[in-house]
Amino acid sequence: MAAEAERSEDRKPKSDEAHSAFARPPGVVEPGVPEDEQPTSEFALPAGTGTADAVSDTGDTGDTDDTGSAFAPPSTYSSEDSPPAFVPGHGLPPQLPGSPWQDRMRTMLRMPVDVRPVPETAPKESEAGPPVGRVLDLTLRIGELLLAGGEGAEDVEAAMFAVARSYGLDRCEPMVTFTMLSITHHPSLVGNPVSASRTVRRRGTDYTRLAAVFRLVDDISAPEVEVSLEEAYRRLAEIRRNRHPYPTWVLTAAAGLLAGAASTLVGGGVLVFFAAALGAMLGDRLAWYCAGRGLPEFYQFVVAAMPPAALGVALALAEADVRASAVITGGLFALLPGRALVAAVQDGLTGFYVTASARLLEVMYLFIGIIIGVLAVLSVGLQLGAAPEPVDVLRIPPRPLIQILASMVLVFTFAILLQQERSTVWIVTLNGGVAWVTFGALTAGGLHPVPSTAIAAGLVGLFGQLFSRYRFASALPYVTAAIGPLLPGSATYYGLLSIAEKRLDAGFASLVSAAAVALAIAIGVNLGSEASRLFMRVPGAASAAKRRAAAKRTRGF
Repeated sequence: MAAEAERSEDRKPKSDEAHSAFARPPGVVEPGVPEDEQPTSEFALPAGTGTADAVSDTGDTGDTDDTGSAFAPPSTYSSEDSPPAFVPGHGLPPQLPGSPWQDRMRTMLRMPVDVRPVPETAPKESEAGPPVGRVLDLTLRIGELLLAGGEGAEDVEAAMFAVARSYGLDRCEPMVTFTMLSITHHPSLVGNPVSASRTVRRRGTDYTRLAAVFRLVDDISAPEVEVSLEEAYRRLAEIRRNRHPYPTWVLTAAAGLLAGAASTLVGGGVLVFFAAALGAMLGDRLAWYCAGRGLPEFYQFVVAAMPPAALGVALALAEADVRASAVITGGLFALLPGRALVAAVQDGLTGFYVTASARLLEVMYLFIGIIIGVLAVLSVGLQLGAAPEPVDVLRIPPRPLIQILASMVLVFTFAILLQQERSTVWIVTLNGGVAWVTFGALTAGGLHPVPSTAIAAGLVGLFGQLFSRYRFASALPYVTAAIGPLLPGSATYYGLLSIAEKRLDAGFASLVSAAAVALAIAIGVNLGSEASRLFMRVPGAASAAKRRAAAKRTRGF
């Protein structure tokens, strides 16, 4: 006991009075003093703490100094098998068994990179480790197809993270903007990160290709399916090479049927149906011609809006006993960028403000192009004496059965224009019919059109999300076409007609009302989708919705 007490006293540091303020810096030898008597620094480690096994002078290893040094690493530390750096107080989010990969990856993305749980399944990698460059390249190519197809920014990030994580790169941070995708892999806390990026040059609407990419991501992220990098590249190349499911003449005929159904929806008859269909097909062919000559999409929308407006003015000049305004309104239904608007609002609500701003700017340019094309024709028609009654535009006769049938035809043709798979066309047609019945019932009951549109669009988003979860696919093919009958074609045309007649107050008020309806559609679709995720329960993960992190930012934190 006396020896232990003596050693304990030896381990005590010297007091502050024992050091001089004029002591030489560490490493400087005082001349004339032997080496073993040189003064030591107060920052030097005490004797006996530099090694783990201190042996006494007598050679007895049982009497060791096990206190160690504050600067020595713990004995259990290993850079290859280190414990988690941090675990939140509420624990790690449960892995949802049987849930879509979008939900699982979205939950992981909303956590900081240093608190994400390690994947339970073995990564799909070779013995030499995952080829980082090829995995990042495959991830970017998949994200490019999704973003070019109109998918939301958060789902694109979730898909990129799922692919990288499945091939062993779990410390990855994807980032998506409107035209740029990038991903950074952190091999460790001290290793140099590896970054790659890719630019989206061209965009196209092909929901068949989008569904194929979703199936590829689902197979890659599934632990029970083994998809090598070579197999993933081969399937991705096949997806890019596949032709569109519908030929050009089918798309042109679908555009005509869409405009004809929309004109019937707002009160047109048989003659108006054929006039609107003819105008839309002429506009579609002119737009294809401009696209083949390399003109921007803005000018394509300008020329596509002119033929329906010209046919409507021609019927007004001929004084035919028809609703000439319905021809122009039907053509507007075929051109309004509802898909881009829904994607823009969805990105804004999920916190991707840069991408949302770019998408809204795109919608604004396309809408201005439609306005220029229609106003140019209406101005000429007013100079020639074609003066349609503005009240006829908003006075739509109630024809429930005909309007329900017209709305379903509109959705059916819209789905064909979006290049959807044939198996999804009938489902989205039914979804659009339910939305129009809901909207008609609410407006007939006296509810304002804006909240009626939001409720109907919410049902579209809810049912679309349920269908997509059932088939483990994207929700866009089940949602986008179904909102077609809800688009504000009549309010848009009334605003343009009022502006052409120099009634600016009424015109801008009607355009603002059309913008409010469009935003109600987008917000309703997003709210319906979020409601399906919030209230749907997965076995084994009853509290997953409560632990799900908010998108980008939470109020109060």
